[in-house]
Amino acid sequence: MNQDRKAAIIVGILLITCTAATILSMSLLNPILDDPEYLTKLAVNGNLAIVGAIVEFIWAATAMGIAIWLYPILKRYNEALALGSVVFRVVEGILVFIGTLGLLSLLTVSQEFLRLGLTEASSFHAIGLTLLAVRHWTLDGMVLIAFCAGALLYYWVFYKSKLIPRWLSGWGFLGAALSLAVSLYSLFNPGFVVSWMHTLFNAPIAFQEMVFAVWLIVKGFNPESVQHV
Repeated sequence: MNQDRKAAIIVGILLITCTAATILSMSLLNPILDDPEYLTKLAVNGNLAIVGAIVEFIWAATAMGIAIWLYPILKRYNEALALGSVVFRVVEGILVFIGTLGLLSLLTVSQEFLRLGLTEASSFHAIGLTLLAVRHWTLDGMVLIAFCAGALLYYWVFYKSKLIPRWLSGWGFLGAALSLAVSLYSLFNPGFVVSWMHTLFNAPIAFQEMVFAVWLIVKGFNPESVQHV
């Protein structure tokens, strides 16, 4: 197995793992954090929160790994865009880490809140709302923007190089552009994040990345388009 084929398989696995970790994180944590009594629920479900934090670590690491593994191949066609995709996806991973740090800090606050009962309850709620806001702005806003920016760069290189079929790279580019547009809109309209339209507009890139992952694992890069240096 040559290095390019190995890279394609690894990137495909990372794409699937990253998407699975993202979905699992939301499934584990959103029912707790969206509850009006989130401080009590989080304190009672502390182990679940720690599992969620580990899952988010996997999410961040795999997000960065995707662009890092693609870089040696894409730089043969456009080094600047390849490097830009790495930068944006590393930023994505760092933002996920910040959101996870907010979660773990919130867990500590919730445990103290439960231990002290109603004593200084308003102060705990104020701190909790602040930490939730940090998590919201990072994971629901800036993370998506960083992801989309990185994806736009590497899908454009894929489209120009024909390393993968143009219908697949074009789908990825348009899907990332649509997701970026809706993410920017959500910054000015926070309630839009929880609407079904937000999910609908992000569905094309989510579905495309799974198709892309399977393509890389099964087919790899187009050998006729691969440049060797």
